[in-house]
Amino acid sequence: MADGPGAPVASRPGRCAYFVARKRRFCKMVPASGRRFCGEHAAQEEENGRKRIPCPLDSKHTVYEDQLQKHLRKCNSREKPKPVYFAKDINAGLKEATDLPEEKQVSISALSKEELEDLIRKLKRASNGIKSVLEDQICSHQALQEALNDPRNGGSAFKHLKQQASILGIMERLNLLGPKRCFVEFGAGRGKLSHWVDIALQDAKDVHFLLVERATTRFKVDGKHRKNSFERLQVDIQHLCLNKVPVLVKEKLPTIGIGKHVCGSATDLALRCLVETYANLRDDNGRESPAAKRWKSDGTSRPDSSPSESCSKSVAENWSPVAGIVIALCCHHRCDWKHYVGREFFATVGLGATEFNYFKRITSWATCGMRESGPQTSTIETESEAEEHDLHDRSMECSSDSLQGLLTTEERKQIGHLCKLLIDHGRIEYLQRRGYDAVLQYYTEPSVSLENVLLTAVPYQSSLPHSTS
Repeated sequence: MADGPGAPVASRPGRCAYFVARKRRFCKMVPASGRRFCGEHAAQEEENGRKRIPCPLDSKHTVYEDQLQKHLRKCNSREKPKPVYFAKDINAGLKEATDLPEEKQVSISALSKEELEDLIRKLKRASNGIKSVLEDQICSHQALQEALNDPRNGGSAFKHLKQQASILGIMERLNLLGPKRCFVEFGAGRGKLSHWVDIALQDAKDVHFLLVERATTRFKVDGKHRKNSFERLQVDIQHLCLNKVPVLVKEKLPTIGIGKHVCGSATDLALRCLVETYANLRDDNGRESPAAKRWKSDGTSRPDSSPSESCSKSVAENWSPVAGIVIALCCHHRCDWKHYVGREFFATVGLGATEFNYFKRITSWATCGMRESGPQTSTIETESEAEEHDLHDRSMECSSDSLQGLLTTEERKQIGHLCKLLIDHGRIEYLQRRGYDAVLQYYTEPSVSLENVLLTAVPYQSSLPHSTS
């Protein structure tokens, strides 16, 4: 309050009269004419006996108590009608698969030396046979050459452009850029990736973009394009049913899922949205759509054969509605066991929710070690990825004194990378078991982004036409 202990005699003229005790100063906001308090602190002021109270829908703003019911009918925080493509928890995974309760989630720093060593042994044993060195597939695309050469771009913008150029170059290699298809960008944000895909396609006919983003976004770039080709779906991926999106129902175009830095469990939700919910199309009567893809074995695969071996011997009877997936991965510490698509893989290597909970935390070691190594590398993530990553969360497990003397910075970095690889390999096997040729690759240099792994997947024996405009 304004008369709090240690408060100055009075607030500055024309400024809010609310004293912020935590900051030991008055609020600096400018109130409306004739008022003592700004809108944020208007609850402190009564006007002619009228009292302002916090809005029950969103306590960040206030409302006159005698106008509460009227306000609730038009408040921007009220629950809005659900769109036709909203289906609660449709991509959430199995309901019986839940995260560990908080009381069982022990931090890495709380583990004893023996427990940590046992955890690392499990990690290395489960990783045997997994290709630990990914191929460099750093590409570029002519659509971004002018922007890349523009001296007006700062360092951060240049790094984002390099990543987008490489993603487009890889998409072109996979024959995913062309007419008569729909691109679904998950975690679209401002829509920059779709923007460059549209530029690369030039005058390609019958191309649609669906930009999936649960939050309202400022400074969107999709408004600069053809209005009938870009549509935003403001919905959490967990509740998105693509086969109810009107443009997909009407056009029945091959769909390509894309995303630049799709954080944590959002990647798993996006994969399930594409290859389970949407690829297994069903009509209103519950019958499987004839457009859905069915896989028929040639009868020669062994029961113990790997997913890639068995899938490569499969023959597609029908066209697959999902023509490709290209997602830049990040923020493994934000993964959730209940949403993770690689649970089956973890089970085959003797791991479960407990180990997953530890491994996802240890993934932060892969990048925090590089931030510790010197001022030059410590700025990489801050400049290029601040809007996409929560640096505080990622470094929580990096600063533990209990690790000093037990593991070197380089050893922590290697173990962190191995945890990320194990989690991502579960996603690869998930896709392979569903008929996709899925791989992981480096798509940019670590100096551009520490999160430089791209997941790509295309159906075996893809029937997409060659890219033409």
